[in-house]
Amino acid sequence: MGIVPFIAVEGPIGVGKTSLAKAIANHFGYHLLKEIVDENPFLGKFYENIEEWSFQTEMFFLCNRYKQLEDINRDFIKKQKPVVADYHILKNLIFAERTLKYDQYAKYLKIYNILTEDMPEPNMIIYLNASLDTLLRRIEMRGREIEKNIDPLYLHELSIAYEQKMESFKKEKPHIPILYFDGDKLDFVQRQSDLLYIFEQIKNRLKGASCNELT
Repeated sequence: MGIVPFIAVEGPIGVGKTSLAKAIANHFGYHLLKEIVDENPFLGKFYENIEEWSFQTEMFFLCNRYKQLEDINRDFIKKQKPVVADYHILKNLIFAERTLKYDQYAKYLKIYNILTEDMPEPNMIIYLNASLDTLLRRIEMRGREIEKNIDPLYLHELSIAYEQKMESFKKEKPHIPILYFDGDKLDFVQRQSDLLYIFEQIKNRLKGASCNELT
Protein backbone atom coordinates (compact mmCIF):
# COMPACT_ATOMS: atom_id res chain seq x y z
CA MET A 1 0.00 0.00 0.00
CA GLY A 2 1.36 3.41 -0.94
CA ILE A 3 1.77 6.43 1.28
CA VAL A 4 -1.51 8.29 1.76
CA PRO A 5 -1.64 12.02 1.05
CA PHE A 6 -0.54 14.19 3.95
CA ILE A 7 -0.77 17.80 2.75
CA ALA A 8 0.44 20.81 4.73
CA VAL A 9 -0.75 24.32 3.86
CA GLU A 10 1.74 27.03 4.82
CA GLY A 11 2.31 30.76 4.52
CA PRO A 12 2.48 33.92 6.67
CA ILE A 13 -0.21 35.16 9.05
CA GLY A 14 -3.41 36.19 7.28
CA VAL A 15 -2.73 34.50 3.94
CA GLY A 16 -5.65 32.05 4.27
CA LYS A 17 -4.06 28.75 5.35
CA THR A 18 -6.96 27.55 7.47
CA SER A 19 -9.61 28.57 4.94
CA LEU A 20 -7.84 26.66 2.18
CA ALA A 21 -7.12 23.61 4.36
CA LYS A 22 -10.81 23.41 5.31
CA ALA A 23 -11.83 23.67 1.66
CA ILE A 24 -9.38 20.93 0.64
CA ALA A 25 -10.61 18.67 3.45
CA ASN A 26 -14.23 19.12 2.37
CA HIS A 27 -13.53 18.69 -1.34
CA PHE A 28 -11.26 15.65 -1.17
CA GLY A 29 -12.73 14.07 1.95
CA TYR A 30 -9.51 14.37 3.97
CA HIS A 31 -9.18 14.66 7.70
CA LEU A 32 -8.50 18.27 8.72
CA LEU A 33 -5.67 18.96 11.16
CA LYS A 34 -6.14 22.51 12.39
CA GLU A 35 -3.50 24.17 14.53
CA ILE A 36 -4.33 25.55 17.95
CA VAL A 37 -4.06 29.34 17.90
CA ASP A 38 -6.69 31.05 20.03
CA GLU A 39 -6.03 28.60 22.87
CA ASN A 40 -2.46 29.87 23.27
CA PRO A 41 -2.63 31.95 26.48
CA PHE A 42 0.55 33.86 25.58
CA LEU A 43 -0.27 34.94 22.02
CA GLY A 44 -2.05 38.21 22.79
CA LYS A 45 0.76 39.23 25.12
CA PHE A 46 3.27 38.18 22.46
CA TYR A 47 1.88 40.62 19.89
CA GLU A 48 2.06 43.39 22.50
CA ASN A 49 5.61 42.57 23.64
CA ILE A 50 7.41 40.07 21.43
CA GLU A 51 10.68 40.05 23.34
CA GLU A 52 9.02 39.38 26.69
CA TRP A 53 6.65 36.59 25.64
CA SER A 54 8.30 34.91 22.65
CA PHE A 55 9.75 31.85 24.41
CA GLN A 56 6.51 30.97 26.22
CA THR A 57 4.52 31.45 23.02
CA GLU A 58 6.80 29.32 20.85
CA MET A 59 7.07 26.52 23.40
CA PHE A 60 3.28 26.34 23.72
CA PHE A 61 2.91 26.04 19.94
CA LEU A 62 5.67 23.46 19.65
CA CYS A 63 4.27 21.19 22.35
CA ASN A 64 0.73 21.38 21.02
CA ARG A 65 1.75 20.77 17.41
CA TYR A 66 3.86 17.84 18.53
CA LYS A 67 0.86 16.32 20.31
CA GLN A 68 -1.38 16.86 17.26
CA LEU A 69 1.09 15.24 14.88
CA GLU A 70 1.70 12.39 17.29
CA ASP A 71 -2.05 11.73 17.24
CA ILE A 72 -2.07 11.93 13.44
CA ASN A 73 0.70 9.36 13.28
CA ARG A 74 -1.24 6.98 15.49
CA ASP A 75 -4.81 7.51 14.35
CA PHE A 76 -4.60 8.48 10.69
CA ILE A 77 -1.30 7.80 8.92
CA LYS A 78 -1.09 4.26 10.23
CA LYS A 79 -4.74 3.69 9.28
CA GLN A 80 -4.13 5.05 5.77
CA LYS A 81 -6.45 8.05 6.09
CA PRO A 82 -5.50 11.17 4.08
CA VAL A 83 -4.78 14.34 6.06
CA VAL A 84 -4.57 18.05 5.27
CA ALA A 85 -3.06 20.36 7.89
CA ASP A 86 -3.14 24.15 8.01
CA TYR A 87 0.51 24.20 9.11
CA HIS A 88 3.86 22.47 8.80
CA ILE A 89 5.90 21.95 11.96
CA LEU A 90 8.72 23.78 10.16
CA LYS A 91 6.89 27.03 10.88
CA ASN A 92 8.05 26.78 14.48
CA LEU A 93 11.60 27.47 13.38
CA ILE A 94 10.52 30.36 11.16
CA PHE A 95 8.91 32.13 14.09
CA ALA A 96 11.47 31.09 16.70
CA GLU A 97 14.42 32.29 14.62
CA ARG A 98 12.83 35.71 14.38
CA THR A 99 11.75 36.17 17.98
CA LEU A 100 13.99 34.25 20.37
CA LYS A 101 17.27 35.42 21.81
CA TYR A 102 20.36 33.44 20.86
CA ASP A 103 20.54 31.37 24.05
CA GLN A 104 16.77 30.80 24.03
CA TYR A 105 16.84 29.65 20.41
CA ALA A 106 19.70 27.24 21.12
CA LYS A 107 17.63 25.57 23.85
CA TYR A 108 14.50 25.66 21.72
CA LEU A 109 16.27 24.04 18.76
CA LYS A 110 17.43 21.12 20.90
CA ILE A 111 13.88 20.48 22.06
CA TYR A 112 12.52 20.89 18.53
CA ASN A 113 14.98 18.35 17.11
CA ILE A 114 14.14 15.80 19.79
CA LEU A 115 10.38 16.15 19.33
CA THR A 116 10.41 16.12 15.53
CA GLU A 117 12.88 13.26 15.07
CA ASP A 118 10.18 10.61 14.51
CA MET A 119 7.32 12.92 13.62
CA PRO A 120 5.20 12.16 10.51
CA GLU A 121 6.17 14.44 7.65
CA PRO A 122 3.80 15.84 5.02
CA ASN A 123 4.39 14.49 1.53
CA MET A 124 3.08 17.63 -0.17
CA ILE A 125 3.22 21.31 0.78
CA ILE A 126 0.94 24.06 -0.48
CA TYR A 127 2.65 27.40 0.00
CA LEU A 128 0.60 30.60 -0.02
CA ASN A 129 2.05 34.08 0.02
CA ALA A 130 0.81 37.61 -0.58
CA SER A 131 1.89 41.23 -0.32
CA LEU A 132 1.89 43.00 3.02
CA ASP A 133 -1.18 45.05 2.03
CA THR A 134 -3.15 41.91 1.25
CA LEU A 135 -2.10 40.22 4.51
CA LEU A 136 -3.01 43.25 6.61
CA ARG A 137 -6.37 43.60 4.86
CA ARG A 138 -7.27 39.96 5.45
CA ILE A 139 -6.16 40.10 9.08
CA GLU A 140 -8.40 43.14 9.59
CA MET A 141 -11.32 41.43 7.83
CA ARG A 142 -11.24 38.36 10.06
CA GLY A 143 -11.13 40.57 13.14
CA ARG A 144 -9.30 38.41 15.64
CA GLU A 145 -8.82 40.31 18.88
CA ILE A 146 -5.38 38.78 19.54
CA GLU A 147 -4.10 39.99 16.14
CA LYS A 148 -5.08 43.63 16.44
CA ASN A 149 -1.62 44.62 17.70
CA ILE A 150 0.44 42.89 15.01
CA ASP A 151 3.27 45.16 13.88
CA PRO A 152 3.25 45.52 10.06
CA LEU A 153 7.07 45.45 10.09
CA TYR A 154 7.01 42.15 11.95
CA LEU A 155 4.56 40.75 9.39
CA HIS A 156 6.70 41.99 6.50
CA GLU A 157 9.85 40.42 7.93
CA LEU A 158 7.93 37.22 8.62
CA SER A 159 6.92 37.00 4.95
CA ILE A 160 10.54 37.35 3.89
CA ALA A 161 11.55 34.66 6.39
CA TYR A 162 8.91 32.34 4.94
CA GLU A 163 10.25 32.86 1.43
CA GLN A 164 13.78 32.07 2.54
CA LYS A 165 12.76 29.01 4.55
CA MET A 166 10.69 27.57 1.71
CA GLU A 167 13.60 27.97 -0.69
CA SER A 168 15.95 26.15 1.67
CA PHE A 169 13.33 23.47 2.32
CA LYS A 170 13.01 22.88 -1.42
CA LYS A 171 16.76 22.24 -1.63
CA GLU A 172 16.94 20.10 1.52
CA LYS A 173 13.90 17.94 0.67
CA PRO A 174 13.53 17.88 -3.11
CA HIS A 175 11.39 14.73 -2.87
CA ILE A 176 8.55 16.69 -1.26
CA PRO A 177 6.61 18.68 -3.91
CA ILE A 178 5.63 22.28 -3.18
CA LEU A 179 2.71 23.99 -4.90
CA TYR A 180 3.03 27.78 -4.89
CA PHE A 181 -0.01 30.08 -5.04
CA ASP A 182 0.00 33.89 -5.13
CA GLY A 183 -2.54 35.33 -2.69
CA ASP A 184 -2.54 38.67 -4.49
CA LYS A 185 -3.80 37.03 -7.68
CA LEU A 186 -5.96 34.27 -6.20
CA ASP A 187 -8.81 34.89 -3.78
CA PHE A 188 -10.10 31.39 -3.15
CA VAL A 189 -12.44 32.61 -0.40
CA GLN A 190 -14.33 35.10 -2.55
CA ARG A 191 -13.93 33.51 -5.99
CA GLN A 192 -15.02 29.92 -6.51
CA SER A 193 -13.10 29.75 -9.80
CA ASP A 194 -9.83 30.40 -7.96
CA LEU A 195 -10.61 27.65 -5.46
CA LEU A 196 -11.44 25.19 -8.25
CA TYR A 197 -8.16 26.11 -9.94
CA ILE A 198 -6.25 25.21 -6.78
CA PHE A 199 -8.16 21.94 -6.46
CA GLU A 200 -7.26 21.06 -10.03
CA GLN A 201 -3.58 21.76 -9.41
CA ILE A 202 -3.61 19.54 -6.33
CA LYS A 203 -5.41 16.77 -8.19
CA ASN A 204 -2.96 16.93 -11.09
CA ARG A 205 0.02 16.87 -8.73
CA LEU A 206 -1.33 13.88 -6.83
CA LYS A 207 -1.79 12.03 -10.09
CA GLY A 208 1.47 13.23 -11.63
CA ALA A 209 4.33 10.90 -12.40
CA SER A 210 6.57 12.50 -9.78
CA CYS A 211 3.92 11.96 -7.08
CA ASN A 212 2.99 8.36 -7.75
CA GLU A 213 3.93 7.49 -4.19
CA LEU A 214 1.02 9.59 -2.95
CA THR A 215 -1.72 7.74 -4.80
